[in-house]
Amino acid sequence: MNQKDNFKSTLAMAENAKEIVGLVKAQGKVTGYKLSDGQMVSKSEGVAMAKAGDIQGVGVAHRGDTEYLKALPDGKETNNLSSLPTVR
Repeated sequence: MNQKDNFKSTLAMAENAKEIVGLVKAQGKVTGYKLSDGQMVSKSEGVAMAKAGDIQGVGVAHRGDTEYLKALPDGKETNNLSSLPTVR
């Protein structure tokens, strides 16, 4: 099964769904996310929020037993998570 098959998109339904505006990294690896309301959440909290529809524009992807967020494909490079700034 390839990564595309593993990619499960979760569209935000909540009116107050937030956007990811920055990535929290440690030693080059994403460990969390900064949300549009200024809240910082861990990677696992972000995944749970996306599954609940509280974060818009992302889906939950899998690599082995690890879940992480991935921007929903829309043809725009500027809103890909890898294009976001690293925050502390």
